[in-house]
Amino acid sequence: MRLRAHCAGEAESLKEIIRKRKSVRKYEQAPLDGAVLEKITAQLANLKPLDPSIKYEIEIVTKTKGMFNIKAPHYLVFRSEEKEGACENIGFIGQQMDLFLSENELGTCWLGVSKPDEKKSASGLSCLICMSFGLPDEPVYRSYQQFKRKELGAISQGSDPRLEAARLAPSGMNAQNWYFIADQGSIHCYRKKVNPLLGFWLNDLARIDLGIAICHIAEESEDFKFAVQADAPKKNGYVYFGTAR
Repeated sequence: MRLRAHCAGEAESLKEIIRKRKSVRKYEQAPLDGAVLEKITAQLANLKPLDPSIKYEIEIVTKTKGMFNIKAPHYLVFRSEEKEGACENIGFIGQQMDLFLSENELGTCWLGVSKPDEKKSASGLSCLICMSFGLPDEPVYRSYQQFKRKELGAISQGSDPRLEAARLAPSGMNAQNWYFIADQGSIHCYRKKVNPLLGFWLNDLARIDLGIAICHIAEESEDFKFAVQADAPKKNGYVYFGTAR
């Protein structure tokens, strides 16, 4: 099995993957061979963070645990220092791996409540989320018509071709707790305010999901830039995070 690595000239390929990828929940249990795992490990060094100032680590393990855990031969464990923007940064980074693995016909699934045995790394970084991966034991792709997503008008306003890629992004429980306002080549990005009675976990998951959706915007941008704008419009019931260009 040969793995293809992302490069600058593969934007069309990734656009296609975004429109057919799916979360895979059934895997062949045989581990991937060493050469494939080496290339996956090498790809981890090519990921681009949303916020380069935030320290993070990604580890490949063979076991995670937790509610709704999926049995797979391998898992990615995403760890980060705990600071503002960390969850969005991990979502942005992790979705690059999701697309890379999907492009190479490997199954993936974000695991919102699964954890490894060691919740913190030797350097003290905390596990924010995990992702299963391996050879799929079910179709790794779906048709565009099989996506179950909210209508674009329910999660955005304004016009920008990249909004469709954000709409198709995966999210915890398919909640799509995000909103986007397109304005003259910019996309202002928001996450829905989560009821504090539902716990910090759902709040963190909404932040990770927003980072995932922003990754899809970035993959379809010619020259992606992201920054906080002091004059960004407000959206009732949502928290502004930053603006993509």
